[in-house]
Amino acid sequence: MKIILVLLFMISLVISARLDDYIYLESATPEPKPRFAMSDDVHLLATGLLQLGRGLQDFVIKTKSQMDDIFQRLNIFDESFSEISQQTSEMKEEEEQLKKATTRLQATNEEMRNLSLRLNSKIEVLSMEKIQLKNKVGKLEEKITKLVQTQLEIHESEEIASLKNFVEQQDNHLRQLLKIVQLQHAQLIKQQEQILDLEEKISNPGFQNDSQIFSLKEDDRNPNLKKTAKNSSSRGNATDCTWIYNMGERSNGIYSIKPNGSKAFNVYCEMEGENSWTIIQKRSDGSTDFNQTWESYIDGFGNLDGEFWLGLRKIYSIVDQADYILRIELEDWRANKRHIEYTFQMGGPESDYAVFLSRITGNIPNALPEQKEIKFSTKDHGNNTERKLNCPESNSGGWWYSVCEETNLNGKYVRPSSKGKLRRNKRGLYWKPQKGKSYLLKSTKLMIHPTDFETFH
Repeated sequence: MKIILVLLFMISLVISARLDDYIYLESATPEPKPRFAMSDDVHLLATGLLQLGRGLQDFVIKTKSQMDDIFQRLNIFDESFSEISQQTSEMKEEEEQLKKATTRLQATNEEMRNLSLRLNSKIEVLSMEKIQLKNKVGKLEEKITKLVQTQLEIHESEEIASLKNFVEQQDNHLRQLLKIVQLQHAQLIKQQEQILDLEEKISNPGFQNDSQIFSLKEDDRNPNLKKTAKNSSSRGNATDCTWIYNMGERSNGIYSIKPNGSKAFNVYCEMEGENSWTIIQKRSDGSTDFNQTWESYIDGFGNLDGEFWLGLRKIYSIVDQADYILRIELEDWRANKRHIEYTFQMGGPESDYAVFLSRITGNIPNALPEQKEIKFSTKDHGNNTERKLNCPESNSGGWWYSVCEETNLNGKYVRPSSKGKLRRNKRGLYWKPQKGKSYLLKSTKLMIHPTDFETFH
């Protein structure tokens, strides 16, 4: 447009100059006016118009090129604007989700604080009870000393010894509960610190970047759990699955451990969130025969990728290192899942690998004897003379039996009838509380991990 205006201005100047010259010549020489324009003027005007046309042509070509470039940039701008709008919308949605998550975390934090206060109160109560028990034990020892000196009758001494043993067991149980409460308290404190750290990140102006990092961390905490014996790495110096977890491993699978100076052997480790479990028994489809001999139950049998019994010798080598928790997970034939946890102490071969259990928590009634030493027995070993029947013979499979017709998770795998009932004379897998009906089971899993906080983490 500017070029056109310049050309028009130049043409007007030429024409005006020619007109001035013509007027001057006319006034100077009073010759008669020519009827037509001079050829030079026409030639000059034609030349100007030709230049004007060429300038217009160049202008049109440049303008067209500029317009194409502008349209291309507008298209790019429209696409960029659309992407920015979409990203802005997604960022707003993420911001709303983070705000909701913050609200839930704050509510959870408040609940955890209240729970922490209650736990502190329970710890104080347990400490007071422990002191009282120690005082009672001291008094009982004094009485026992006096009674021994006065040579009381034999049956009275046996009652006193039994009472002392009971008090010692209660004291041991309280110590176990105190450790568990301290463990839970420490875990609550750790979770509170994580919540406070998350709240600080959200309050930071750059919380969008932090949210992406947080998402990556969440993905790292939930890895692809497909590890098998072929791709599992060996952990020759590990003492149990918790040791492997502390080394940074987060995948379920088969690993090699060497607990308590024993020979190295393979175990199946299950890592869930912040927990690590060593599996000692698993049943799911009846593919492995659990009606085995005493030696088989000592050494272990089955397939770690499927159904198996780890072995009494291996289990003892693990739990002899520290205090452990036993978790039992059960599933019935209607896909209902239950669990229960015990403090778990286990003796060696001299005691027939006897266990001592104390229930901690769970969502199913207890079906195993507590505060009582129970020996392991099979059909060819450890027939308890207190029982009239050979329970391993009638129920099949080795187990920690105390009385017959009770819970047996190593019995014969039997599928129920269409009505959900077992056929006569075939017990199958079942969980039988002291009160209430028995639970017919489709799958079972026994797993352990240490209760000591430092070992666990």
